Amino acid sequence: MWQRLSFRTQLFLPLGMSFLAALIMSGVLLQTFATDQLADENEPAWRSIQTVAAALNNTLRTSNNPRQTLDAFVHSLDTSSDIQFRAVETGPASPARDGLRKPHGVPQWFVDLLTIPSMDAAAPVTIDGQRVGDLVFLPDLSADLFEKWIGFLALTSLVVGLMVLTGTIAYVFAGSALRPLQDLGEGLTRMRRGDYATPIPVGGPPEIRQSCAEANALAETLAQLSQDNRDLLHRVVSLQDDERRDLARELHDELGPLLFSIRAGTIALVDASPPAGNLSSSAQEVLQSVEALQQSNRRILDRLRPLYIEELGLETSVQTLLRNFRKQAPYICLTDTIDPDLNGIDGPLAQTVYRVIQEALTNVLRHAGASNAHVHATFAGETVVVEISDDGGGFPEDNMFGRGLTGMHERVRALSGSLSLLRVDDRTYVRCRLPAEPAREAPVTG
Repeated sequence: MWQRLSFRTQLFLPLGMSFLAALIMSGVLLQTFATDQLADENEPAWRSIQTVAAALNNTLRTSNNPRQTLDAFVHSLDTSSDIQFRAVETGPASPARDGLRKPHGVPQWFVDLLTIPSMDAAAPVTIDGQRVGDLVFLPDLSADLFEKWIGFLALTSLVVGLMVLTGTIAYVFAGSALRPLQDLGEGLTRMRRGDYATPIPVGGPPEIRQSCAEANALAETLAQLSQDNRDLLHRVVSLQDDERRDLARELHDELGPLLFSIRAGTIALVDASPPAGNLSSSAQEVLQSVEALQQSNRRILDRLRPLYIEELGLETSVQTLLRNFRKQAPYICLTDTIDPDLNGIDGPLAQTVYRVIQEALTNVLRHAGASNAHVHATFAGETVVVEISDDGGGFPEDNMFGRGLTGMHERVRALSGSLSLLRVDDRTYVRCRLPAEPAREAPVTG
């Protein structure tokens, strides 16, 4: 639970608890020592009342009219005096708290919080050996309580002020320490996503500055490794294209003429043989096999190297690919959105776009079991966006990229693009984004 709290919370919570504990402890100490202090402050007055009672009793013993003398003494006492006479007929003295005057400006809860010392002792007054009343001490504690209240307010204000000051300093310190850490975290997130160009601001304490500098150095290293990896992939793709071109040339130059020669000889044999007979039937079967082999050879050549991209343009080549797909799979409703401006790109970019569409349609034909599909290839600013979707069964969760799409992924990475497979609303999407050349010319039409 503690580990889930933010840094500021972990910093402020102990400080707040410490100040709260200090405030409670101050209240406890005030309540403890205030009682003894009040008792000590009123001890001299209590001794004085004992002396006054002794003197009054002596006067009453020597007086000719002690009752009159006592009445005169009682009338001489001020109602606000701390010393009062309580006759026997008035009953027992009330507790000190009951007769306590509530000081102005002091809340009742504070008065209830304090422990008022016992002031119920009395000095007896006697006439002719008979107790007629008591001199009681009823101190006015309002000034003392007001003093304690002012002290409590001062102590509370001091604690609150220190808490606010410390909290402000801690907040500023936490902000100055967290900002570089947040920058470092955001920079590491960018690095994880492949953005190595944006440097991390270097700031904060020396330890954090060193970490930011090391992270920037790591980003430079990863950027260089990423560029080297793209260069290597580009080189591998180029070597693969060269190998396919050489193989396609060999098949075209060597196997093509041989198949044509066999086909021509077979046709001549069919023409020379009698209309009925085993020889004519066998020659027809050979001729059909040769024609099938020639078609297979053309499909292999098309997959190895679609030479007509350079001659007809990418958009026209993709439309030819789509027409061939419709012939092979008439049961699949194939729709398309192909930008004619695609004829303006060539080279590895054009070949990669063509290969991605070709490989995705091959997967739809062989594995998807789809009833409809859609091919989308357009420009979005300086980016070529390719998307092939179908309503088939989707791709296995443990094998998103097969051999064909893995090769396409390498091609796309070599061109600093992205290739992803998604399953949304019971449709499978193959999405590819490739950076186009800044200068893109429209195709020349005659």
